[in-house]
Amino acid sequence: MRKLFPDYFLITLKGLAMGAADVVPGVSGGTIAFISGIYQELIDTINKVDFSFFSSWKKNGFKIAWQQINGSFLLALVTGIAISILTFSKIITHLLATQPILVWSFFFGLVIASIVFVGKQITKISIPIIITFLVGTILSYYITIAEPIASPDSYPYLFLSGFIAIIAMILPGVSGAFILLLMGSYAVVIGTINQFREAILAMNWQLLGQAILKLGTFAIGALLGLKLFSKVLHWMFDNHRNLTLALLTGFMLGSLNKVWPWKKVLSTRIDSHGVEVPFLEKSILPQHFEGDNQLLIAIVLMVFGFLTIFILEKVAVKFSK
Repeated sequence: MRKLFPDYFLITLKGLAMGAADVVPGVSGGTIAFISGIYQELIDTINKVDFSFFSSWKKNGFKIAWQQINGSFLLALVTGIAISILTFSKIITHLLATQPILVWSFFFGLVIASIVFVGKQITKISIPIIITFLVGTILSYYITIAEPIASPDSYPYLFLSGFIAIIAMILPGVSGAFILLLMGSYAVVIGTINQFREAILAMNWQLLGQAILKLGTFAIGALLGLKLFSKVLHWMFDNHRNLTLALLTGFMLGSLNKVWPWKKVLSTRIDSHGVEVPFLEKSILPQHFEGDNQLLIAIVLMVFGFLTIFILEKVAVKFSK
């Protein structure tokens, strides 16, 4: 039985980490949810949320209806995600622009540990399990090398982007932000989030209305995709848990190409702030990197990222008792 503190505070912190991961192309918020021990609860909770909440509220009262959908858990998590996207996203994007090797090194170590963490939960190895693992690995790898398209910002396309990206965001190893980049919507969505924050601070209601309309369209697509796909994941975990874990492990293994710290820029794009940033990149060995490869500190951060997962695991186990 959870208490308000520190349990829900810890869930909010996990939400902060998920939100930070979700805004970085190549890192999955679903991975953070999995390694922090809340992934299946998140999927189960999303699956419970539907219009029956209102009939239960009318029949049994708000408190019972809220408990039935695990509302306190969802509220704490969503609060953390929202705070992170509106605040920490700016810090992370700044660090990616100024210290990309060090940031990606930490993420690389984190994903490596995540692969071990998720993979060891597979209780039985068989030919279908191996095939599923390979399919997940190959599919995720090809997503990382796919070439992004130009940036459309029409409302129907924003709706479609939200629908598809949210599916990726709750899959460990598959980055929703990178899917948005592939679809050409990343700059539009991040730019609109920044516009929303700036409009509130400046009390510019016209700008705020435009931002809300765009974010609302994206959010409706995301909510629909989240609800439909959560049912699939819920069924998969209930009926084919080992296959599902194998697929998710493969997704994370294939995504390592995207979070590899040393890249050669093949082409660039202009981001939402008008700054030229890498658009298409190729993974290379550290010794082939032009400039300071920061190899020693990169390795230290990889180890730190790797150890972070096990610290999170121990904390999750401690607070679940």
